[in-house]
Amino acid sequence: MARFELKLPKMGESVAEATITNWLKEVGDRIEADEAVLEIATDKVDSEVPSEVSGVLIEQLFGKDDLVQVGQTIAIIETEGDAPAETKTEETVIPAAAAEIEKTIEAVKETVTAPQDFTSSDKFFSPLVKNIAKEEGVSVAELNSIQGSGKDGRVTKEDILKYIEDRKSGAVTVKVAETPKTVEAPKVVEPAVQKSQQAVPVSVNGGDEIIEMDRMRKLISGYMVASVQTSAHVQSFIEVDVTNIVKWRDKVKTAFEKREGEKLTFTPIMMEAVAKALKDFPGMNISVDGDYIIKKKNINLGMAAALPNGNLIVPVIKNADQLNLVGMAKAVNDLGNRAKAGKLKPDDTQGGTYTVTNVGTFGSVFGTPIINQPQVGILALGAIRKVPAVIETPEGDFIGIRQKMFLSHSYDHRVVDGALGGSFVKRVAEYLEAFDVDRDF
Repeated sequence: MARFELKLPKMGESVAEATITNWLKEVGDRIEADEAVLEIATDKVDSEVPSEVSGVLIEQLFGKDDLVQVGQTIAIIETEGDAPAETKTEETVIPAAAAEIEKTIEAVKETVTAPQDFTSSDKFFSPLVKNIAKEEGVSVAELNSIQGSGKDGRVTKEDILKYIEDRKSGAVTVKVAETPKTVEAPKVVEPAVQKSQQAVPVSVNGGDEIIEMDRMRKLISGYMVASVQTSAHVQSFIEVDVTNIVKWRDKVKTAFEKREGEKLTFTPIMMEAVAKALKDFPGMNISVDGDYIIKKKNINLGMAAALPNGNLIVPVIKNADQLNLVGMAKAVNDLGNRAKAGKLKPDDTQGGTYTVTNVGTFGSVFGTPIINQPQVGILALGAIRKVPAVIETPEGDFIGIRQKMFLSHSYDHRVVDGALGGSFVKRVAEYLEAFDVDRDF
């Protein structure tokens, strides 16, 4: 018999850890190759971890709700045949894992301090210097003690890196704060939460049902509140005549599905227009990091999708500006179908630079969506409706029935002014209204 170590697989470049949400197999259960053993969750996506081998689950090294790092062994499966050369025996796995955990705990005890509040210092520190300080565990007191070589004595990147190097070599003595090294974050947050609860009392009577939020809803709740607190939201609205698009889609949708094997919805047509507008206005394809603006090289469009349980997820179409309409339709359908089936991978939700949400799916005429951080804009597509409209012709104006919709653009007023925010959504409208009804798909 051999022992196989089931490890947490790599789930994307930006994903380093996951939480175990449910064990699908218990100790003693038989497992077939490629069969799911447990369910995990990142901050964006829930997924399953399959077994690479067939055998019997003999040990679970982590429990439900435990946080696991990518590459860590999470279970031991006993298989028939010789053990792979690199597989460790149970006697070496457990002590090694225990030693590693103990080492990590000790390291945390030594390095974790109360959250650094750099605003308490009278000195100015650039975001870069503050980030380096946080990563290297340099306290505010230590920063204040560094003699800066920059203008007006400011601490530069070179200054703090030299200080860190000297500190590691013992050339300088670490200035320790008077307060003990303990994690005070919960104590800081608790009073604020209590005040909030006292300010907004909730009365419950015998007929009310109390339901705890699931994990994803708690995450969404946190993201939404953080976004509103971070970005200065402002909206621009524009009405668009999409009669030509509706007529064209009605004309080609059957042939499109027959040739491509995909349904043609309005979403890829809208996404194509948004991608073109982002190329015209790169100032909307940015993110904010402190006092710095990061211009994104790629145009990666997020498309908000509702899950069967009512929660929301935002899969991302990478390099959307490089796709033709067929490619866009395939990408939209693939991500939408996998979102509904719960088959999205963590990488599918990473790297978005701008988001589109179709509120018209639920009959809404327009909406004021919340920005998906750290992006600076999000576009809501309203429902397409038949409305009476004034039609201008060389013979004069007359009233006719047109297919119209509203575009609602929410943007971050910290870095996007009304001129840019309004011009961008107007350009999207222009692309939609100029849609070529004679084009091929």
